[in-house]
Amino acid sequence: MGYLLLANEKIFKGSLCGAGANRPVIGELVFTTQMTGFLETLTDPSYFGQIVLQTFPLVGNYGVIEEDFESAGVHLSGYIAREICDEPSNFRSSGGVAEFLKKQGKIGLTGVDTREITKIIREQGAINAAVCPEDPRKLPEEEYAGLLKEIREYSVDSPVLKATSDKIEFFAASAEYDKPFNVAFWDFGAKGGIIRSLTARGCGVTSFPAGTGAEELLRKNPDGIMLSNGPGDPKDNEPIVAEIKKAAAAKIPIFGICLGHQLLARAFGAGTEKLKYGHRGANHPVADLETGRLYITSQNHGYTVSGDTLSPKFGRVTMINDHDGTCEGITYSAAPAFSAQFHPEACAGPRDTAFLFEKFISLMKEKR
Repeated sequence: MGYLLLANEKIFKGSLCGAGANRPVIGELVFTTQMTGFLETLTDPSYFGQIVLQTFPLVGNYGVIEEDFESAGVHLSGYIAREICDEPSNFRSSGGVAEFLKKQGKIGLTGVDTREITKIIREQGAINAAVCPEDPRKLPEEEYAGLLKEIREYSVDSPVLKATSDKIEFFAASAEYDKPFNVAFWDFGAKGGIIRSLTARGCGVTSFPAGTGAEELLRKNPDGIMLSNGPGDPKDNEPIVAEIKKAAAAKIPIFGICLGHQLLARAFGAGTEKLKYGHRGANHPVADLETGRLYITSQNHGYTVSGDTLSPKFGRVTMINDHDGTCEGITYSAAPAFSAQFHPEACAGPRDTAFLFEKFISLMKEKR
């Protein structure tokens, strides 16, 4: 048995899977609506410190496939699904999700009413929770009160610095490119798919940890700078924002994705704010304000750029979310830079927004 205890004291009973736990595992509880891509979710560093709930009722039917991972391991704190398939069927599979969670030291919970939990998050907003190995209602009163306090006060300190790589790495461009572009990749907790999208288009990518200064990046004489996705509140990264501002002043082409989009906006003076329950899934419609076209996108973020706080002298909002009107894309006039809140590498359309990588390549060509 296992239990999910929400900060509002609602409790859901299920079955534990994955790694065992001697005490409750606490995190921010979020949901993702995608029907596939559970491996990408499990290995996406942007979920660092969160308990992720899958709204789709069955997870794991095509097993664990290492080639599809977005990073080397699991970064989320806990994983919840209505049902996890015990016998996956796929010629590429090397095992099941429950076994994978166990190997990664991560707790899972199945058999709970994921629809009801999702409705609570949608109605009340983002909420902290704990996956508990024992019924929390049976704890002594003082211990239960202490657990609730810990849940309600939970936050992750410096998640970007915890999710980023700890070393500089180089990824070579695909062999057919004779004169690859030199891209400096700022890793804030990056998905591997972004790097693969760059190398496939003729970019040699040097990945730098999040704490790297702009001066060190610029010493590599990059043709362009990529700002990656990552976890947490963009407001908690002001030292990084200051370095991005320095990099932007060098007038080198910059492309920001997800958290990178938010940090770039903050470098140009725009504000950011927390969404009620975030955008997480593979079917979010985004409207291009310049062409009128609608794109289906993959998203994973709990914060958004406040588009009306961006000064027209620096840039303009070029894409918005067709559901709630939040900012999804910015093109800058003060620098050869642009950004997207969604993930253009993630095949939601399936390749509707991959043209943004071509746009980045074009900017670098112009700069050469």
